[in-house]
Amino acid sequence: MRKLLDSIYLGAAWLAALCMVGVLAMVLTSVLGRLLHFHVPGTDAYAGYAMAGAGFMALAHTLKKGEHIRVTLIIGRLTGGARKGMEVWALTVGVLLASLFAWYAWRLAWQSHEFHDISTSSDATPLWIPQILMAVGTTVLWLALLDDWVLELRGRRQHSSNEDTRHE
Repeated sequence: MRKLLDSIYLGAAWLAALCMVGVLAMVLTSVLGRLLHFHVPGTDAYAGYAMAGAGFMALAHTLKKGEHIRVTLIIGRLTGGARKGMEVWALTVGVLLASLFAWYAWRLAWQSHEFHDISTSSDATPLWIPQILMAVGTTVLWLALLDDWVLELRGRRQHSSNEDTRHE
């Protein structure tokens, strides 16, 4: 199960990287278009879609690598059971919020598909297509938070070294 979960997180990170390549391709196309006097409609919109996709698809991998920003002002001072209790509480809130976010992201994509909602820019892209990236990204984030929650309850969660606070 661990290998499957880690491969899902890594796959989402690779999709995020692919989205970043898409941003680069759209920006280069736009720049070359200006230099060579041609226009490719929708490059700005597609760059935006790819940027949003990159952000959402990278959330779970970033969480699992311990790179999310955490405010450790309180939790850094706690030890033992108090720290574990605070970690479980924070992860529980995270799981609940991520599940709501994922639910509404999927609902938005579904409604955009049902109503045939399209982009207002010149590309006229069906909006459910880029919204799928947001829905998948938030679902994988929910899975990663749930994974951390279960690991924390079992006492197997690895705390990254950058979570530690140093008092000087």
